[in-house]
Amino acid sequence: MTISNSADTPSLLSRIFPEKRIFVKSDNGTRFVRIRPRHHVIAVIGGAVVVGWCIVATSFLVIGLVGKNGIQSGAAGEKRMYEVRLNALAADRDRQRMAAFDAQGNFAEALDGAASIQTNLFETEIARREMIEANEAMRGLLRQALSDRDDALARLGSVTQSGAEDQDAALESRLNEARQTLSYLTEALERTATDRDAMQDQVAQVKADLSSLELDIRLKDETTARIFTQLEEAMTLAIEPLNKMFKDVGLPPDQILKQMRRQYSGQGGPLTPISMSTKSVPLTPDELRANSVLSDMDELNLYRLAIDKVPFSIPVEANVRSTSNFGYRSDPINGGRRLHAGQDWAGSYGTPIYASADGVVIHAGWQSGYGRLIKIQHEFGIETRFAHLSKINIKAGQRVSRGDRIGAMGNSGRSTGTHLHYEVRVGDTPVNPLKYIKAARDVF
Repeated sequence: MTISNSADTPSLLSRIFPEKRIFVKSDNGTRFVRIRPRHHVIAVIGGAVVVGWCIVATSFLVIGLVGKNGIQSGAAGEKRMYEVRLNALAADRDRQRMAAFDAQGNFAEALDGAASIQTNLFETEIARREMIEANEAMRGLLRQALSDRDDALARLGSVTQSGAEDQDAALESRLNEARQTLSYLTEALERTATDRDAMQDQVAQVKADLSSLELDIRLKDETTARIFTQLEEAMTLAIEPLNKMFKDVGLPPDQILKQMRRQYSGQGGPLTPISMSTKSVPLTPDELRANSVLSDMDELNLYRLAIDKVPFSIPVEANVRSTSNFGYRSDPINGGRRLHAGQDWAGSYGTPIYASADGVVIHAGWQSGYGRLIKIQHEFGIETRFAHLSKINIKAGQRVSRGDRIGAMGNSGRSTGTHLHYEVRVGDTPVNPLKYIKAARDVF
């Protein structure tokens, strides 16, 4: 019987990774370190794992950096587009408002002209009737004078020569009087006819002017209606997205407008209606439409005031990378699942940080965990926080506006690297800051 020895036959692993010995010579002698095949396998597997991990981590880093840079560039572009659109809308609103004022003034002037012409026409008609009545009265007197003349001539012809000298003188006197009366009445009738013709020409001219004025009024009414329609459509297109933006962040538009009206109720604040009646006289349809448009313009102005008081803007404009979103996460220092109450953006050390809304600085200094921290109190019970800063450019009690530079990105406090920790709190309850930024991105 033949028995084979497996130890004499090199295995496949031994052929691929043969055993190696490393000799180390010293004064005390020579020693060697034996590297067996399994040691080779372990070293190869470990190296492959390290190389694979490096490749995967680098891929995720490059993808995240490219994606966030694109998002930030898109957000900045959309913000600029919104500002251009809002400024253009404000300029168009001002032009339309001035056109509405001009149309309202022209309409009032046209109404005054029509009323004056109607008054002149009425007075002319009364004068014409009076002249007709005077003409009829003169015609009656003329007929009576002619009748008296004929009677006098008849009586004069019938008087005899013998005893009628006194009667002849009396008749001659009456005849002269009748002739004078006839001459006066004839001249009066001629003047009356001339005045009547002139009055009729004047009436015809007044009627023609009135027809032309009515046409002008109708054309101005059509122009005014077209202007009002354009204004109403523009106000609808401008206000509806703003309503949605405030609703998306949990701010009721009615309460926003009410608070803005209360804060800006002095002179130079919201617009007032064009016409107000103090005698219980109903307003015209154009006045009602004008008041409605002005009310919408007032609402749009109040929204523009409110936008600056809510943190809709992103606090950093440079190219940055989003490293941690709002919500529960594994703590980067101690581990464990904890709530991350804000949004983290990583960037270069010293990157400028800007106020995301108008407000008052209530804290500007060091705070445990946050490092260098800025707290800004805004309207509607909203507070923003900017943490881990390298520099603070403002002081507590200072009032800031949206877009003001307030500090620089850093690595102070409980932080693993240079970044900005940005929080939005409502009534001291943290909310997702991206909710405000995304709501504004749909409008801006």
